[in-house]
Amino acid sequence: MQLVDTHVHVNFDRYQGDLEEVSSRWRENGVSKLVHSCVHPDEFETIKELSLQFPELYCAVGLHPLDTRRWEGETTVQKILNFAQSHTKVVAIGEMGLDFYKDDNNELQKEVCWRQLEIAHQLDKPVIIHCRDAATAMVELLKEFFDTKGKVNGVMHCWTGNPEETQWFLDLGMYISFSGVITFKNAHSVHESAKIVPSDRLLVETDCPFLAPTPYRGKRNEPAYVLHVAEKLAELRNEPLEAIASTTTANAHKLFKL
Repeated sequence: MQLVDTHVHVNFDRYQGDLEEVSSRWRENGVSKLVHSCVHPDEFETIKELSLQFPELYCAVGLHPLDTRRWEGETTVQKILNFAQSHTKVVAIGEMGLDFYKDDNNELQKEVCWRQLEIAHQLDKPVIIHCRDAATAMVELLKEFFDTKGKVNGVMHCWTGNPEETQWFLDLGMYISFSGVITFKNAHSVHESAKIVPSDRLLVETDCPFLAPTPYRGKRNEPAYVLHVAEKLAELRNEPLEAIASTTTANAHKLFKL
């Protein structure tokens, strides 16, 4: 059985000193591929080195919505473009998107998100979208972009939206990726959303080192724990674990052209 963890941050300091052990555990749990997301282009050289160190690790490059105050206009655009074109293991643009929960610079976030959608469209790469307390604005922005610039494929990562919001993004052709949040007992809305995503649009992730699933909640998360996400998805959807693993792995390979 193989799994793809479609969203990791193993460049963070919390993995210094034991990343080889962490990688051994993800392999033991069947994680055959990983997609390493990027918060700011300054991270990219480190992420690139990790992708060379671990053959199964691919990467994205972009600017997180909570880092948009560090946006430098065309300078940042060129950095993202250059990185995305210079390394063959770059499979996506992101993470990018909107976060109205932790910041209030909504218009700047929309502008930065739009510019990164343009990069993804130009390079024919999917986007990894972070969306928190911003589903209405995000779906409106995507609709406007698709109508005026053209379609971009992508994934709503670490998805915690309700079923109605989930359907909005499914209708736009987006993939939906679930994280350890789905294992939380009180995440009822997320549980219901997980039941309605078509099999060909379903992905799994850890978003490590954040949001460790039950039974590791509150501890450092790591890619091996994506198995617990898949197990919970299988339970919620009343499907065999092997089917969830096979489906989500195939979807990840298709979206990211792994």
